[in-house]
Amino acid sequence: MDSLLARISRGQLWPSPGGVHPALNKSQSNSLPIHILPLPPRLVLPVKQHIGAQGHLLVNVHEQVLKGQALTKPHANWSVPVHAPTSGRIVDITPMPSAHPSALPELSIIIEPDGEDRWCELVPHPNYRELTAERLIDILHFAGISGMGGAGFPTYIKASTKQQIEVLIINGAECEPYISADDVLMQAHSDEIVRGIEVLRHLLQPKITLIAIEDDKPKAIAAMEQACASIDDMQVRAIPTKYPSGGEKQLIQILTSKEVPAGGIPADIGVLVQNIGTMYAVQQAVELGKPLIERVVTVTGDTLAEQRNVWALLGTEVKHLLAQQDFTPEPMQRVIMGGPMMGFTLPTVRIPVVKTTNCILAPSEAEMPFPGEERACIRCSACADACPASLLPQQLQWFAKTKEYKKLEEHKLFDCIECGACAYVCPSEIPLVQYYRVAKAEIREQQIEQIKSDRAKERFEARKERLEREQEERRNRHKRPSRSKEQDTQSKEKVAEALARVKSKQADKGADKDKVAAAIARAKAKKAGEQLEPDNSEVAQERAARKEQARLYKEQKQQADTAEPVAADDKKAAVAAAIARAKAKKAAQAAETEAPAQDDKKAAVAAAIARAKAKKAAQAAETEAPAQDDKKAAVAAAIARAKAKKAAQAEDADAPAQDDKKAAVAAAIARAKAKKAAQAAEADEAQVETNDDANSAAAPQSEEDKKKAAVAAAIARAKAKKAAQAADAAKTETAHGEATQDKPNEEATAFDAQSSAEDKKKAAVAAAIARAKAKKAAQAADAAKAETAQGEATQDKPNEGAKALDAQSSAEDKKKAAVAAAIARAKAKKAARDAQNKPDQEDPS
Repeated sequence: MDSLLARISRGQLWPSPGGVHPALNKSQSNSLPIHILPLPPRLVLPVKQHIGAQGHLLVNVHEQVLKGQALTKPHANWSVPVHAPTSGRIVDITPMPSAHPSALPELSIIIEPDGEDRWCELVPHPNYRELTAERLIDILHFAGISGMGGAGFPTYIKASTKQQIEVLIINGAECEPYISADDVLMQAHSDEIVRGIEVLRHLLQPKITLIAIEDDKPKAIAAMEQACASIDDMQVRAIPTKYPSGGEKQLIQILTSKEVPAGGIPADIGVLVQNIGTMYAVQQAVELGKPLIERVVTVTGDTLAEQRNVWALLGTEVKHLLAQQDFTPEPMQRVIMGGPMMGFTLPTVRIPVVKTTNCILAPSEAEMPFPGEERACIRCSACADACPASLLPQQLQWFAKTKEYKKLEEHKLFDCIECGACAYVCPSEIPLVQYYRVAKAEIREQQIEQIKSDRAKERFEARKERLEREQEERRNRHKRPSRSKEQDTQSKEKVAEALARVKSKQADKGADKDKVAAAIARAKAKKAGEQLEPDNSEVAQERAARKEQARLYKEQKQQADTAEPVAADDKKAAVAAAIARAKAKKAAQAAETEAPAQDDKKAAVAAAIARAKAKKAAQAAETEAPAQDDKKAAVAAAIARAKAKKAAQAEDADAPAQDDKKAAVAAAIARAKAKKAAQAAEADEAQVETNDDANSAAAPQSEEDKKKAAVAAAIARAKAKKAAQAADAAKTETAHGEATQDKPNEEATAFDAQSSAEDKKKAAVAAAIARAKAKKAAQAADAAKAETAQGEATQDKPNEGAKALDAQSSAEDKKKAAVAAAIARAKAKKAARDAQNKPDQEDPS
């Protein structure tokens, strides 16, 4: 790049392809100074005079405005405002014909000048170097400056580029015939132009600045060289006169040998191009604070009495310009806005001057004959040779005629700068540029329509989706959504839980009501002096749950107990047999003490009978005792376990009715067992009597044998009594152990502590009844034995004395039985009374 800049600094130029050399016709207008026109009767200001979006209106109809006052404000990218060219009144805001080949109406502000030409307040910035870049760019933006060379590109966009600019080119070539506006502006205002260039250089900081002027403008070249002589890195370049060397891309190629890529901009290669008239407007806006409201326009043509350049206010109608130059129209007169190569014929002279208007040409027919009839292409390739963009004009024309827009885009139609060189050299007089313009307009229209169609399609699809969604919501509004099995299961579980909670709450409410009712009833009973049974249903439910845990624990313990060695069972059986013998001995001793002392004869008889039975029992015991003792011990252990299990089951029942039923069953079982025991005792006694008879027949008993038999009987009675007492103690211990097992944790203890006084009372009464029944059964057994002994004695002495003894014994036995029954009833009554008075002592807990 350094070598290229060096060559550029040395003034080297490069050729550009294509181009033509038409008649210049500039001398008619560039020899006179710029003329200032009088105010027109009205000004028509199009809101949009540049490439980009139009601004928003700031004024209304009938409003007075001042010169330089902003009429619109920018509202989007590439949008610049327009200002009032003079003071006056806004008479209308309406669409008017535009400065375009189509003359399509555009929104315009119509101002009626008041002739005072009063300025609004201006804000100049002579020391602009002290301002920030952003502030300078805002000044250019709101001054409404856009490219004045023909394209109308907003200047603030170029000035705010973020790309590094190596070469800044100021375009003063003005290559098109007849146009001399830039030429005379450089001659008259070269210093202002250079100061405007300095503002842009301050913003862009380029390495070199080139002012390009065609070599057919010697006065302009001299004026610009003199104005920038003291500025480093700013040079004036005189380039060959050739059309269209003033085109942006062609000028870059001539001065730098660089080519702008297709679809790109000059900034992509580090180059920026601005027009001479734009630089003058920049200087006016920054240093003087004036917005862009006027420009130099070349008014020329043979139909005008005077051809010259004039200062035309923006919005001035072309008719006013022509009238000031003594316009004499011919039949079929043409008025062209722009030059003869790139300009377009106006449909009416009521078209206003805009920011891009640089020439109004009114030629005579002799000066510019009408084009002849279009003929067929002869394939001479003259158009291709003249094209500065190296395109294929004839091929593009074919595609344009057949409206093959895709092929036009493939052949780079939009690289055409519409210079008109191809049409100028065409021998068949084919208006090639007009074909290209129409094709470009149609392609742009198609693109706009496509964009609108795409947007409409998006809106339609969005609306369709919205309607379908709303319709689906309406259909499903009263429909239950489909759910999976898992969701159904979860829903059922939730419903069940909710129902359980409701039932629990209801039960709690019912329990609370019951508690309240019970409390009220107790209060009433207490007040009335009555005694009510407490409601322990809730406590019983909790106790049943704990007893179920205790039962499981007991079963596990019993399973562990069954695993103990068999030797332990044998030992227990032996201990039980010893206890039974001790009880029998004790019972015998008790029987001896209870016998009446006054009846010696009966005692002697009873002693003899007892001795005989004892001897007989001893003989039988010697043979059967071992096996019977073991068998009885096992039976006793089994009965004890069964009783313990039944007692536990009886305590598990909570309801009073079940307790009564189980008590009745237990009583029946006890009676059956007592009856069975009595029958067994009778059978044993019968067998003993048989053996005694045999022994009596064999040998008579001695006194010593009888004494031993009496002692043995007494011992047997003592053992029986002791066995009964041991059984009572075992029952008490079993009940106590079950109660202990029923309370394996702190909850059982708390539950027993909460037991009512009524439960304790019932337990005490049941225990007293059980003890009374056991004692009564023992007494009945003793009486049965005594009767058996007396019967045996009677059989041993079948004489009258024996009969009398039997009668007396029977009477005495009945008397003793009555006394014993009375004593038992008294004891039972006393035990029940004690249990009522002291229920806590009888409570097994």
